[in-house]
Amino acid sequence: MDSRTKRRLPPAELDALVRRAIGTGVTSATELTDGYANAVWRLKLEDGREAVLKLSPPPELRQLSYETNLLRMEAAAIALALEAGVPVAGLLRAGFDDPVLGGDYLLLDALDGVSWNDVKPEGEAALRRELGGHLARFNAVTGEVFGYPHAGIVGATWREAFLAMVAALLGDTECFPTPLPLPTAAIMEVFEAAAPVLDEVTTPRLVHFDVWPGNVFLDLRGTPRIEAIIDHERAFWGDPLAEFVPPTIFGELSEDDPLLAGYREVTPLELTPAAMVRLDLYRAYLYLILLIENGPRQYPKDEYARVCDLATASLTEVLDRLVRASPGAVG
Repeated sequence: MDSRTKRRLPPAELDALVRRAIGTGVTSATELTDGYANAVWRLKLEDGREAVLKLSPPPELRQLSYETNLLRMEAAAIALALEAGVPVAGLLRAGFDDPVLGGDYLLLDALDGVSWNDVKPEGEAALRRELGGHLARFNAVTGEVFGYPHAGIVGATWREAFLAMVAALLGDTECFPTPLPLPTAAIMEVFEAAAPVLDEVTTPRLVHFDVWPGNVFLDLRGTPRIEAIIDHERAFWGDPLAEFVPPTIFGELSEDDPLLAGYREVTPLELTPAAMVRLDLYRAYLYLILLIENGPRQYPKDEYARVCDLATASLTEVLDRLVRASPGAVG
């Protein structure tokens, strides 16, 4: 989808950037438009390789608070995922505060497979089960602090960090006014009333928080399998239960979901009543992101309308559930 945050570079500047990064030029470049925030190109290089270049938005463009230094988080997450045995695209070069570009970039190995969003392969239940195992291994990576360290939104406890994440996002509406089902103060009260369930989470774990079909590449040669999980920039340190929200977006997580079965093959996970409240907190947070991020990105109105309508309706439903689950909440 087109977005104001996507930086455009002419061919000569793309070539110069890649030459500075890895010492070879670009013979052709194709922009990849499935993403929502960063500009991305698939490149053919003079040395015969293919690569993917991802650019941060223009430095003068204000973004949401948590989006500060997103590509730095992605670079760190890629390295950690590789160590954990999770399939990802290899990182060829990360450039931060590039003096010519005036921002950050990542140069990644190109993938040979296809986006799950573009195909409907046989054996999707098996693929979903495989994905669950990969997510469990990703979530097994532990950190030292909760939240978004790259953006300075952190906490000593998960409750503290998550409420800071929500407060920062709602605070972004001062710069980017956004129609929401309730006033921001009332929404914050709903989160705060339900927040005691977050105290069950005591270890910061790496959470991708953007695993939807467009961010999963498949190898369809022979039996379909997952080639790589991509786009780690939304990752944070927190509750691995949040990982199940994007793959079930605008829906619910059921006990018979193969994603859950694959996850449990790697590590135990129980959907207790408190866990279901935590899931609703993370659903509400994601729906807020989907609504508020349109401020800096300015998606095309017609393309964004369906997402906006679904996010608004889903947020309203989840906030109502949280109010019912938290007698002290103010609606």
